[in-house]
Amino acid sequence: MSSSPEDELAGTEQPFVSHLIELRDRLIRALLAVGVAFGLLCLYPGPAGLYDLLAAPLVAHLPKGSSMIATNVLSPFLVPLKITMLAGFLVALPVVLYQVWAFVAPGLYSHEKRLVLPLVVSSTVLFFIGVAFCYFFVFGQVFKFIQGFAPKSIMAAPDIEAYLGFVMTMFIAFGAAFEVPVVVVVLARLGLVTVEKLREFRGYFIVLAFVIAAIITPPDIVSQLALAIPMCLLYELGIWAAGTFIRATKAPDDAEDAKDAAS
Repeated sequence: MSSSPEDELAGTEQPFVSHLIELRDRLIRALLAVGVAFGLLCLYPGPAGLYDLLAAPLVAHLPKGSSMIATNVLSPFLVPLKITMLAGFLVALPVVLYQVWAFVAPGLYSHEKRLVLPLVVSSTVLFFIGVAFCYFFVFGQVFKFIQGFAPKSIMAAPDIEAYLGFVMTMFIAFGAAFEVPVVVVVLARLGLVTVEKLREFRGYFIVLAFVIAAIITPPDIVSQLALAIPMCLLYELGIWAAGTFIRATKAPDDAEDAKDAAS
C-alpha cells in the first residue's frame, strides 16, 4: 500500500524549525558581538578618534595649514559614525565567521570541513593583510605622489565624505586582491582547473592583474603597481598552496566519505 504525501513529510517539520531556531540564535550572537565591538569603539578611541586615525595618511601629506572639510551639515557626525560601525563589524568578524561555521559544519563531510575551515580563516587573514598593506604603505605613497603633482596655486582641502568613499574603495580593492591564493586553491580543489593549467595561465594573469589595477585604483602609477605586483606574487603563492593543499587533503577523502555516509 502506497504512503500518502502526509506520511512522507511526517517528522520533517521539527528538524526544519530547530534549524530556524539555531539560525536565529547564531544571528543574534553575531549581532551582539558587532554591537559590543561598536560600543567599545565608541567609548575608546571614539568615532572622532577613529576618523582621525583613518585620515592620518592623507593629513600627513596635506600642505601646511590645510585640513579636511565637511560640505554637508551632518557629515561631521555621520561619517565618523559610519567608520565606527564598519570598524565594529571588522573587530567582531571572527565571531561572526565562527557563528556561520558552527551553523553549516554539522552538514559537511569530514573532507569538506577540512577544506572550508582553513579557507575561511585564511581568507579573513588575507583580507586584513590587504587592508593593512593599503593603509600603512599604499596610502602614504599615493598621497605623496599626488601632492607632488599638485599645482602651487591650489590649496588641497578634501571633503571627508569623498575621502571615506575613496578609502572604502581602496580597502575593498586590496582586500579582495589579497584573496587571489584562496580563489586559486578553491578552483584547483574543485577540479575546475589543474595546477599545470594555472602555471600556463601565469602570463595571462599578469596582464589581467595590471588591467584590474588600472581600472579600480586611482590613475597614478604608484597605486597601480602597488596592487598589480602583489596580485602576481599572490598568484604564485596560490599555485604553490593549491598543489600542497590538494596533496594533503585528497588522499583520505574517499575513505572518510564512506565512513560519514555509513554513520
